[in-house]
Amino acid sequence: MKPARARAVLHALTRGIDPESGAELPKHAITFRSEILRALYAAVAVFDQAEARAKRRAQLPECVGYAWTPEEEQQLAAEFGAGNDVASIAQKHQRTVRAIEARLERLGLLTADQRTTHNSFAENSKAGVAP
Repeated sequence: MKPARARAVLHALTRGIDPESGAELPKHAITFRSEILRALYAAVAVFDQAEARAKRRAQLPECVGYAWTPEEEQQLAAEFGAGNDVASIAQKHQRTVRAIEARLERLGLLTADQRTTHNSFAENSKAGVAP
């Protein structure tokens, strides 16, 4: 069963509708029990969260999460050294501005104070919270 169909079935049950016939379920149906109904709503929420996550992921550049190669790091350093702006470098490398700045900082070409994006790992470690 495809996730979209599973979500539709669960959603119908939360509304008291038979997902196959479209008819109202009898008032004594198990789906009207509060614990069952809460479980159905929780399951629908899981499907909604997964769909939202997939939509967000689809909007990210292609190379998000990929490891940096030494060649890509050299190219990044050369482009930054040539004065290219971080946004255009990010677009060329199919990465986020945050990833480009983090890599430049790691390479010693940018300081934390020069970053335009938030470094959540540094903030968490300063606060004593594990990343």
